[in-house]
Parts: sequence; structure tokens; C-alpha cells
Amino acid sequence: MAEHSERRHQRGTAVLTRARIVGVLAGALRWIGTIVAVVLVAHVVLTVGGANPENGITQFVASWADPLALGFRDLFMPEDPKARVLVNYGIAALFWLIVTSIVVRIVRRLG
Repeated sequence: MAEHSERRHQRGTAVLTRARIVGVLAGALRWIGTIVAVVLVAHVVLTVGGANPENGITQFVASWADPLALGFRDLFMPEDPKARVLVNYGIAALFWLIVTSIVVRIVRRLG
């Protein structure tokens, strides 16, 4: 009887451990996607708001936003450079939020 109880306890502990790991992983993925979207939106705000492109903060944000925009950086080519950044980087931010949401749901379901 004690052996059966011990096995049940071990299974319960394993299930709880797995649930915690899945929860932490899903939370980390959600934060990563949110941070990426925030960087992209910050680049849009700085660009559309007319921030000094020579400023260190503006350059730092742009240096992170460019690779995170993936193939969206030049998806649309309006003549106005501010509109170009608004549309393309805005779409990239939405993409990251949507993909992150889908991946988090998959992780939670598989966990």
C-alpha cells in the first residue's frame, strides 16, 4: 500500500513540475514577444515623432528594430519615409504579437 501511495505521489509531483516548467516557458515566450513588439513600436514612435536620428537612443532602438522587423522592413514602399516605417514596422510588431500568442497557446496545450 505504501508503495502505491509513493508512486502516486511521484506522478503528482512530476505533473506539477511539468506544469510549472510549461508555465515558465510560456511566460518567457510571452515576454520575449512583447519586448520585441515594444522595440518595434518604439522605433515607429521615434521615427514618426521626428526624433533626432543621430541621437544614441534613437540609433540603439533602430539597431534592434531593423533585424526584428524581419521581411516586413520593406514590404510596403510609400514615398513618405515616416509612413514606410509606420506601416512596415507596425505590421512587424503585430506579427510578433500574433505569432507569440499562437506559440504560447501551443506550448500550453502540449504541456
